[in-house]
Amino acid sequence: MRFSYDVIVVGAGHAGCEAAAAAANLGSRTLLVTMDMNKIAQMSCNPAVGGIAKGQIVREIDALGGYMGIVTDRTSIQFRMLNRSKGPAMWSPRAQCDRTKFIDAWRHILENLPHLSIWQDMVTGLLIRGGVVYGVRTAMNVEFQAKSVILTNGTFLNGRLHVGAVQLSGGRISEPAVSGLTEQLVSLGFRSGRMKTGTPVRVDGRSVHFDELTEQPGENDFRRFSYLDSIPRMLSRRSCWLTYTNEACHEVLREGLPESPLFNGQIQSIGPRYCPSIETKIVTFADKTRHQLFLEPEGEDTQEYYLNGFSSSLPVMVQIRALQQIPAFRDIQIYRPGYAIEYDFFDPTQLFHTLETKRIRNLFFAGQINGTTGYEEAAAQGLIAGINAHLSCHCDGAGEGKPSFVPGRDEAYIGVLIDDLVTKGVDEPYRMFTSRAEYRILLRQDDADMRLTEKSVRLGLADTYRHQLLQEKKQARDALVAFIESYSVKPHDVHDGLLRLGTAPLAHGCKLIDLLVRPQITLANLSEMLPPLAVEMDKIPSSRKDEIIEATEIAVKYSGYIRRERQIADKINRLENTFIRGKFDYDAIQSLSTEARQKLSRIDPETIAQASRIPGVSPSDINVLLVLLGR
Repeated sequence: MRFSYDVIVVGAGHAGCEAAAAAANLGSRTLLVTMDMNKIAQMSCNPAVGGIAKGQIVREIDALGGYMGIVTDRTSIQFRMLNRSKGPAMWSPRAQCDRTKFIDAWRHILENLPHLSIWQDMVTGLLIRGGVVYGVRTAMNVEFQAKSVILTNGTFLNGRLHVGAVQLSGGRISEPAVSGLTEQLVSLGFRSGRMKTGTPVRVDGRSVHFDELTEQPGENDFRRFSYLDSIPRMLSRRSCWLTYTNEACHEVLREGLPESPLFNGQIQSIGPRYCPSIETKIVTFADKTRHQLFLEPEGEDTQEYYLNGFSSSLPVMVQIRALQQIPAFRDIQIYRPGYAIEYDFFDPTQLFHTLETKRIRNLFFAGQINGTTGYEEAAAQGLIAGINAHLSCHCDGAGEGKPSFVPGRDEAYIGVLIDDLVTKGVDEPYRMFTSRAEYRILLRQDDADMRLTEKSVRLGLADTYRHQLLQEKKQARDALVAFIESYSVKPHDVHDGLLRLGTAPLAHGCKLIDLLVRPQITLANLSEMLPPLAVEMDKIPSSRKDEIIEATEIAVKYSGYIRRERQIADKINRLENTFIRGKFDYDAIQSLSTEARQKLSRIDPETIAQASRIPGVSPSDINVLLVLLGR
């Protein structure tokens, strides 16, 4: 048994799995420490991946050579593309997964990665000397040494579960909390806080009247999370089901509010604004007579269902009585109630963009320890932390001299996520939305591979096969774009077809590209009118034809918007390259506002652009810094 490694990853949730895999695949001798090898990549809440903006993050993880998209595709039981009624910048993939098969798939990957070892134990302390971490100590009193350590503790740091008046110590139901790490970090000067999240009741499907629910089947087209062409969907498709609460249900919930830990003072910490409990909903939206609920299967062949929209920490019997008021649930049987969980997190402004801590060198934080919520946000942080931990332990020097990898805000939602965390901090669990990104048209789900895979290839993470697929996709797309730009369309070729589509016929000939920009027109319906276009499209490899055609169509239709947003991003990037860390004593600059002096001193931004995004730092404050820089 080896006791010395390059990288140690603490915790095998979504952040820990991606971190360990990235570090190992880059060549670092890596140790993943987890309390339970049977809970690797456990989907603690909903067994689903993706959603609004989160789906874009998963595609970015895949484009960089991570595994979340691959595991999701292998274990999905339903796939849908959300926001299809909006523009492609808003399209977001989402998949329902088989919870247990998701764990099995991740474990199979990790157990078979070269350079990666797994140790089942609880980390209770860090080994630190001279402001540098050099290993961990476990509950079994085993010490492992390493050049870099990544903490991905999820909700386990002093975790406490709430079900009505009942309080249990734990990181998840039936799993122990971790104590000691928070206290050690606080003693070293780290700022910590408490956050709260929750999960709904799990329902026995045999007790549900499905004929009184609305079925929501998934889609079965070419779309997937992974850009690889060799990841099949292997599991049977299953539907989700829709229903609503009602006034009778709300009345039972209202009667139970005095026993709610959220309203009687038992829970003091901050919960997620965008995923509120059912008791919070009936108080905050008191005028609403019903709230939407989704009954979602937990796997391919299980009777266990997740009741999305009914997160609660009310007493068990209150939850059951409230559900019994909904006709389809009148005979409800449950496997376990919903519960709330409180846990420790650390202010992420204490991190560099690499996710290395500013106080302790070679120590990285990723996931909910940074105040985020969601599997996807955690996995993205884990991937970036794993990459940078590897780079950190294979180089000399510190700070600005160390090689690093962090996507920019104009390159990835992952870049937006990390910059938001380390620049703005969090005052509630952070969740990614498309509205958080100023360059949404550049960060579409269809082109994450175009944006990121070559960067990952240069880094050494994405493999040659992934790079080959990218090159083939680029060549096929560019050839199709060239044909569209050069092919001339005659009015009589498309006259009848345009009338059928409800768009005006051509008065004179034009290039095909001028026709494609019409909202009613797609490459699919144009190919029915123009045989030469169909021939050109048939040159694309069949396994990726639909994907490449869709990417081409989006690139052509939105080319003007894409160009304009790229120009804006390039202007802002000039400020991203104006480095200021270590150049100012902000407390001494009296021409800055008091709030700006305080925020700039605490966060110590890397660049002028980062400084401009700090809440409380005004444009006039930025002008002062630019003047002092001689600009």
